[in-house]
Amino acid sequence: MSRKQVGDTINNVSLETISGASLAIPPTEGVVHLQFRRYSGCPICNLHLRSFVQRHGELVSRAVTEVVVFASNTETMLKHHAEVPFAMVADPEKTLYQTFGVEQSATAILHPIAFFSAMKGTMLTGSKSRSRLESARGLPAEFLIDSGGGILSCNYGRHAADQWSVDEVLKKVSG
Repeated sequence: MSRKQVGDTINNVSLETISGASLAIPPTEGVVHLQFRRYSGCPICNLHLRSFVQRHGELVSRAVTEVVVFASNTETMLKHHAEVPFAMVADPEKTLYQTFGVEQSATAILHPIAFFSAMKGTMLTGSKSRSRLESARGLPAEFLIDSGGGILSCNYGRHAADQWSVDEVLKKVSG
């Protein structure tokens, strides 16, 4: 499992969303913001996703296609994310996680920011149980990928709440 870097090229990745749609990376136009999250009921992840759902129109207007991957199965993801307005991908075997070098850490939730985000996320989005197959040790990662497959920017989270905000994504695509 090797980490991707800015300048690396991603070619011909075919994904199926939880709604059954097909999706290709690289995109035919614009950029893809490919987000790897922990598990579908994760309060930290769900708090973060709320901001992307609320500001989805701004992302679309800048030709940013959101794609979110969870290490959960489709059935579980549909319970939590059926109404999300962008592509959601189930990867319970973590095949994509391995392809992109997304890692885990036993201390993922021990950082003070992650702990605070977990508490806030639980209060705002509710507590959702995870299956024994879903790990709380996952770290987030994200990539901006252009229509040529080039990685324009990437972030491998150091803790469970270490991800870009909507404002950071919009700034990165604006140059």
